[in-house]
Amino acid sequence: MPRISFLDDLERRVLVCDGAMGTMLYAKGIFLNRSFDELNLTEPDLVAEVHQAYVRAGADVIETNTFGANRVKLGAFGLAERAHAINTQGARIARHAARENAWVAGAIGPLGIRVEPWGKTGLDEAEDHFREQARALVEGGVDLLILETFRDVNEIGAAIRAVRSVCDLPIVAQVTTEEDGNSLDGVSPEAFVPALEQNGAHVIGLNCSVGPAAMLDTIERMSASASVRLSAQPNAGRPREIEGRNIYLCSPEYMASYARRFISNGVRLVGGCCGTTPEHVRHIKVAVRALAPTATRAVAGATTSAATVSRTEPSVPPVPRPEKSRMANSLARGTFVVSVELVPPRGFRAEGMVEQARRLRLHGVDLINIPDGPRASARMSALAAAMLVQQQAGIETILHYACRDRNLLGMQSDLLGAHAMGVRNLLIVTGDPPTLGDYADATAVFDVDSIGLTNVVARLNRGLDIGEQALGQPTAFHIGVAANPSALNLDEEIRRFQFKVEAGAEFAVTQPVFDVPEFELFLKRISGARIPILAGITPLESLRHTEFMANEVPGVRVPAAIVDRMRRAEESGRAAAEGTAIAREIAAEIRPLVQGIQISTAAGASEAALGVIEAVVA
Repeated sequence: MPRISFLDDLERRVLVCDGAMGTMLYAKGIFLNRSFDELNLTEPDLVAEVHQAYVRAGADVIETNTFGANRVKLGAFGLAERAHAINTQGARIARHAARENAWVAGAIGPLGIRVEPWGKTGLDEAEDHFREQARALVEGGVDLLILETFRDVNEIGAAIRAVRSVCDLPIVAQVTTEEDGNSLDGVSPEAFVPALEQNGAHVIGLNCSVGPAAMLDTIERMSASASVRLSAQPNAGRPREIEGRNIYLCSPEYMASYARRFISNGVRLVGGCCGTTPEHVRHIKVAVRALAPTATRAVAGATTSAATVSRTEPSVPPVPRPEKSRMANSLARGTFVVSVELVPPRGFRAEGMVEQARRLRLHGVDLINIPDGPRASARMSALAAAMLVQQQAGIETILHYACRDRNLLGMQSDLLGAHAMGVRNLLIVTGDPPTLGDYADATAVFDVDSIGLTNVVARLNRGLDIGEQALGQPTAFHIGVAANPSALNLDEEIRRFQFKVEAGAEFAVTQPVFDVPEFELFLKRISGARIPILAGITPLESLRHTEFMANEVPGVRVPAAIVDRMRRAEESGRAAAEGTAIAREIAAEIRPLVQGIQISTAAGASEAALGVIEAVVA
């Protein structure tokens, strides 16, 4: 069956690997106390069904059901002497399922025991075990070998050498890492990448243990030093135990959004590990095709076709930013904007909030910012509150939209409905976990984070839904995101901010600013990805409020000098006035640095907001 080699194919296009085998077999009723590898002999049709599902989903590479099929691991099930048969049969099942539509990778995992210098098993013994497995997989007809989920660089080095002694097929060597990017044994990417290259791996990558976000951090570090192609196969997030079962909660859309980021950092083989399914692979495949449509792989007796499945591009151009909303137009023209936050009411009566909004409009406020379920408490929905304010107070709103408690399809439906009702300005946030609010036992759904949802809204603005289908008309959302100048890990905050801008953010609203030099540093750090910034301003009401903000509000830092100032004001009975004075000073100082301010006060404290506005409105 003459065709180009796997490595040549990898050079000309990004290849999509399959997802989890164990997850799918478990879903089909196979208990965890069984040897999944033995199913190659006892239930080959079941294994073939999983392979075929991934091929239909668009996988370019499928892995054999042999991850644990080495003599050591099989010995725990009394199957050591059947290692050759299990591996050979596993390769043949995958080859039959792939036909000419996908490459077949022989999957080899760790031995499950420690090797020297950490364990009593010698590296030469380890090589013998890996050599036995590799020889059987090659006999079964694999196109390449994938060595995956290794924590020990010494052990994966032994596996590479074993494969090299058997054949010259391509080797994909994948390490599993912690959240910090180091292997489970503490080896950094800067150390294990050159080690694997020196051992002879053709592709180096990561799989298992962590979800897409943490894996991206490590891939970025690897891409800085690797001279070979990279691969990435994350879990579908961290597993969560639900009714005795481990459930992986990352949606297919979320995994696909990160696949694009992997590719932008040099990854050429992308797929999934634990928790990923054919549906995840299908979405990853769509994302890969949208990035770089390619010709199909040539096979014997077939003509090369340029026909590929690509994204359905809308016929209507996106709405220009200045035409999206009054706020967008003001920012585009360089006009300073003022927003005041009004919290949705408890219950269903909104007259008080509407009256506050009307009064603020008459005093020159441009926007009312409506938080979504603030501190995870039960209030009127932000969308309903925003609609009432816009319709009855005649002032434009910024609608907070949190990722919490909604799956991706529900978010898309909400947003399309919001657009139909006239909402244009969005502030996309990940959202507080319910345990921060009134109901400690409430559960949460985080299908995507704020970066993923920003990608979704940006796609809607291009006239495409999350399935890449044309909407007919693009939405005209003015996309805002949150930023935290006082984040404990500022590097991480800036990295995420840059991702948000790349995803389509058009403005940002910060957490309350109390430390102006710190805020100036943040603005310098984001200068390369600068979008209009609305700085958060919060008038302090009392010493108790000040101490609460300084000690109990995540992401807010109140300098000791301000705490001392409020303490002295409290003693003289003028804390509220002093809090407003501090807010006015901060607002006046940062006005030349930003494009607007966002004032947050206690419910009903519109007088404090108006006091701050006087300092920034000419």
